[in-house]
Amino acid sequence: MSRHTLADRHALVTGAGRGIGAAVATELVRRGAQVAVVDRDPDAVADTVAALGPHATGLVADVRDRDAMAEAVTEAQRRLGGLDTVIANAGITPPPASVRTIDPDDFQRVLDVNITGVFNTVRPALDSVIASGGHVHLVASAASFAPGVGGAAYMMSKAAVEQFGRALRLELAGQGATVGTTYFGVVDTDMARETLVDNPLGPRINGLLKWPLSQQITAEHAARVLVDAVARRKPRSITPWGWAPYAALRGLVNPVIDASLSRSRTIHELLRDVEQQNVELNASRRSAQPDPR
Repeated sequence: MSRHTLADRHALVTGAGRGIGAAVATELVRRGAQVAVVDRDPDAVADTVAALGPHATGLVADVRDRDAMAEAVTEAQRRLGGLDTVIANAGITPPPASVRTIDPDDFQRVLDVNITGVFNTVRPALDSVIASGGHVHLVASAASFAPGVGGAAYMMSKAAVEQFGRALRLELAGQGATVGTTYFGVVDTDMARETLVDNPLGPRINGLLKWPLSQQITAEHAARVLVDAVARRKPRSITPWGWAPYAALRGLVNPVIDASLSRSRTIHELLRDVEQQNVELNASRRSAQPDPR
């Protein structure tokens, strides 16, 4: 298999019904690949496949469901005539919350999708990827190494993705297959807007990032970077560019940043507001539940 072309590659992309995943599937097809679009939303799958045409096929599966993902991988192999590229993109983030006030179900859901979902996507495809000398690509985040305010679940899940990619890269290195990880900063998607724009505290959280870290990119830009990394089999890529120096120096920079933020009254006040908002949200959810009596 050519290490720099995507023509005739057979790829599976999760979370491909919208956002970054849909943009990645679009870019793959544009570069000549055949793509299995996987998402839990059947309408989103249908819309994406209709937009992409005959080089795409749609599969409905929830990455949290291990059996469903194993079936999706098998079906993708059958429909595409093989599977040599797997892109584990599906991910979610909960509303801003502290560890003390987050709904445990929200916390678990993030881990189930962002960590276990990656495993459920990658593992059933590994024999096919190894046999074809293919490539696995994971979507991490700059959140995996940046300090998080009200985002512990998301931050730790993306740090886990990073370590999963490092371990898998070593495991496959002697078998002719490759593994890459792409780290995104702030990407303008529905998920990001729900967290950083629509949420009343989102702009204050987003305002903690200073230029160039605050630079936002489109889903299409993110997809081009990721798909280029897949084509070149790069072990890691990061965008926007401002995060690259931070990533390289994080071992030195993070202790200083953590110490500074720990003393910041602005951070203390923001976290108090995050906790209050989350207490109110949890109370609202409980009151909306039907009385079991």
